[in-house]
Amino acid sequence: MRKYLNIILLVLTMNFTYTADLVDDIIARGTLRVGTTGDYKPFTYIENDNYTGYDIEIAKLIAKELGVKVEFIPTTWKNLVADLNSEKYDVAMGGITRTTYRQINSEISKPYLIFGKCFLVRKGDSSKYNSIESINNPNVKVGVNIGGTNEKFANEYLNNANIIRYKNNLDVPLAVENGDVDVMITETPEAIVYEKTNEKLEGSLIDKPLTKSQMGYLIKKDQIHLLNTINFILEELEVKGSVDEIKKSYLN
Repeated sequence: MRKYLNIILLVLTMNFTYTADLVDDIIARGTLRVGTTGDYKPFTYIENDNYTGYDIEIAKLIAKELGVKVEFIPTTWKNLVADLNSEKYDVAMGGITRTTYRQINSEISKPYLIFGKCFLVRKGDSSKYNSIESINNPNVKVGVNIGGTNEKFANEYLNNANIIRYKNNLDVPLAVENGDVDVMITETPEAIVYEKTNEKLEGSLIDKPLTKSQMGYLIKKDQIHLLNTINFILEELEVKGSVDEIKKSYLN
């Protein structure tokens, strides 16, 4: 009987994988490592050599609540989840769409913003490019950033358009402005920012976006304690009014 019990215990031990608690690691390290692309206004971008944006400020508040410093680590949309699960950082932040793929391959925080896909075009072109049909032809040059949901949207719905892909998302609005592309596939918050800050650009379908999605923060798969901790902190920040203050600065 003892022999069989030992075999059972051995099998259970072999199939048990220990997962270190990242909350303990973060506190012991004294640093919350935040992965961010730094190329998506108004959520994460670089200004005067420093990361800034809505999610950057939220990251600072989360770190403060944990009693640690924050360190921002550059990543790309293409490698966002892979870098997270290889432990290059503890959480990914910066205008990240909650998708089924990301949920399967990571943990996702509670949503904090509802938005939708729309277009960014040159001033005066919003009536010209106001539907998928109006841009889904070879004569229209459409700009997207590589590895994000904008590229995925273009691949799915714009198979007839002339798709031009950029490594850095910040290069796409500039390409629209310069006439290198006619349309940028974007999302309502980003289109609103550029419409307000660049007199040469305007959003199309901002009021009637083509899709509806939500944004959240990514945590490494199976790190439920860190996920729950971040969700708890976000809820507390909302109650205190801290989140509303940041929204007024970046999202209104």
